Amino acid sequence: MNLASISLQGDTVSAIVTMAVAVAIAFLVDRLVIGRGGRVASRFGEGGVSRAAQTRLRVIRRLVFVVILLIGGALALSRFHNFERLAAGILASSAVLTLIIGLAARQVLANPMAGLLLAVTQPIRIGDSVTIEGETGRVDDLTLSYTFLDTGDGRLMVVPNETVVTNVVFNRSTGDRTAPPAASVWVPLDADLRRARAALEAAEIPTIEVAEVTADGVRIEVHGRRDPERTKTGAEEAKLRERAHQVLRQAGVLG
Repeated sequence: MNLASISLQGDTVSAIVTMAVAVAIAFLVDRLVIGRGGRVASRFGEGGVSRAAQTRLRVIRRLVFVVILLIGGALALSRFHNFERLAAGILASSAVLTLIIGLAARQVLANPMAGLLLAVTQPIRIGDSVTIEGETGRVDDLTLSYTFLDTGDGRLMVVPNETVVTNVVFNRSTGDRTAPPAASVWVPLDADLRRARAALEAAEIPTIEVAEVTADGVRIEVHGRRDPERTKTGAEEAKLRERAHQVLRQAGVLG
């Protein structure tokens, strides 16, 4: 075994150790420092830390983790004594590789950039009730690449951040908090809509609208009453949805 091979093996071991240390530091910072801050924020709730601060904290947490790993990777590569020669070879063929990788990873890179934009501009925050592409839910988490929505029916909707940035988003937790709560219920396609409307009106639900008719069924949108003292709409919407569903089931509309 010549000296070049021994040197290469030593550089490889040194690079692996450097990367392992970087990974350990990343997890240590995430668990002990940033993770503890997130637990404190959730313990105090809205009274201690605002939802905007919680949203930024979670995005920054993922960003710091990725940055530490990138620094570790750079330090690991720098352990090679012939790194200059390796870098020259990589740069010589980087033009075509950059074009190919850029086209292939456009969607992948667009989501983290959109996540940073969401963390800075704050159009939606953790805990907000939003509607994205016709789906309504509560923002359960916001990462660098994805936004997680709890739709309230047992599903967890995962939306790429680029979709959130490039589409129209209705945020029901901002603006006029005294506006009437709104909710949607689905009935079968062959349901008697007159009976459904009569049952909802008898339950003193002031506004009933047939919002959508699809092959899967009919979506009825109901609105409650305006309350000048209301500060949150998420709980009111959930109660209104449950009440409308119960009324329609008692009326025999849901089958």
